Amino acid sequence: MTTRPTVTIISADGSASDATHPLPTVFKSPIRPDVVQTIHTGMARNRRQPYAVSEKAGHQTSAESWGTGRAVARIPRVSGGGTHRAGQAAFGNQCRSGRMFAPTKVWRKWHQKLNLNQKRFATASALAASSNAALLMARGHHISTVPEVPLVISSTAFSNGAIQKTSAAVSLLKSIGAGPDVEKVKKSRKLRAGKGKLRGRRHRQRRGPLVVYNPDEDGKELVLAFRNIPGVETCSVYALNLLQLAPGGHLGRFIVWTSSAFAALDKIYGSTTEPSELKKDFLLPSNIIRQPDIAKLINSSEIQNVLRPVKGGAVTKRPWTQKKNPLNNKQILLRLNPYAKAYSEQKLGQQKLNTEKPERVAGDALDLLHEN
Repeated sequence: MTTRPTVTIISADGSASDATHPLPTVFKSPIRPDVVQTIHTGMARNRRQPYAVSEKAGHQTSAESWGTGRAVARIPRVSGGGTHRAGQAAFGNQCRSGRMFAPTKVWRKWHQKLNLNQKRFATASALAASSNAALLMARGHHISTVPEVPLVISSTAFSNGAIQKTSAAVSLLKSIGAGPDVEKVKKSRKLRAGKGKLRGRRHRQRRGPLVVYNPDEDGKELVLAFRNIPGVETCSVYALNLLQLAPGGHLGRFIVWTSSAFAALDKIYGSTTEPSELKKDFLLPSNIIRQPDIAKLINSSEIQNVLRPVKGGAVTKRPWTQKKNPLNNKQILLRLNPYAKAYSEQKLGQQKLNTEKPERVAGDALDLLHEN
C-alpha cells in the first residue's frame, strides 16, 4: 500500500469513477501487533461494567453454632425444626446456600491506565493494517469481490439522505462487493455455550464491514440504515475506536470509507513531520527500519556472507561457535590472531633478558674465543 499514490473512489453502483484521492499518510504507519494487543486488552478492561454478588447473599438466615459436645462440626446451623432445612450448616462457602468465598465487590480495580501516545499509535497501526488485503483475508473477511482496499465510496451516495432504509444499505453493500462478507456473518450466528445464554447474550457471530463516515458532510442518517444489518458497524471518522478497528486485538478489519471521511484522515492524524490539527502534539509514528522482518535480514545472503564467508565453495564455521581454547588449539589461535604464526616463528616470546647477570654473558663470550 505504501507504494500506491492514489486510491480510486467507487460510485454507488460499484463502478470505478474518474475521481481519485491520495493515500493518507496514516496508512503508511508501522504495523505493530504487540502495541495493538496491549492497548486492546487495556481498553477492553476499561469498558467493563462492575459486578458483585449481594452483600446479604448466604447470610439471610438465623443460624448459630451448636458449639461442642454434640459430635458435629461447629459450623453455624439453621435453627428450628420440622423441615429439612433445620440443622443444616449455613454461612460457610462450603455449605449449601452459603455465601461464596471472598464475595466480589464493585470497588475492585477494574480499570487500567493507558498511555495516550500508545493509544494513538495502536489506532494508526490498525488503520494501516486495514489497507493490507492479505491481513483482511487472514482475519476471515470475504473481500475477493471487492475492487480494492481501502474501499472508498463517493459521499454523493449518502447525500440528501439517499440511504435511510436498511434495504438501501444492503443494496449498496452488494453493489460494491461487500455482500459475501455480510452473508458470512449471517451464516456464522450460533448459540453461545455457557451461562452467557442467561445473561442477555445468547448468540455469537462474526464481524462484518465497518462503515466509517464523516458526520459533518455525510450526516448521521446512514447509522439508522446500517445498524440493523448483522455484523455491520458504523463509526465516525473523528471517533475511531480500536475495539472496532481490531476486534479481539487482531489486525485487519474490513473498512468501508466514505470519500469525505477518507479525505479527513490527513487533517486528523497529520504526517510524520507535520503535527495533527486535532490531536495535540501528535506526529504519526515512522518506521525505524524499512524491513521489519528481522529474521529475513539476518538470513539474507549479504549478511550471511559476511558472518560466514564462503571459501572454496564451502561455508566456513563461525569462529565464536568453536568452543575450543585458543591457547591449546593453534587453528583457533590463528583465526583469532593471524599474527600468532609470525610471533611463534621469530620466537619473540622466548627471548630472555640477561641484564641481571652480566658476568654470565661475559663468560660465554670468553668460551667462544677459546673455541675459535
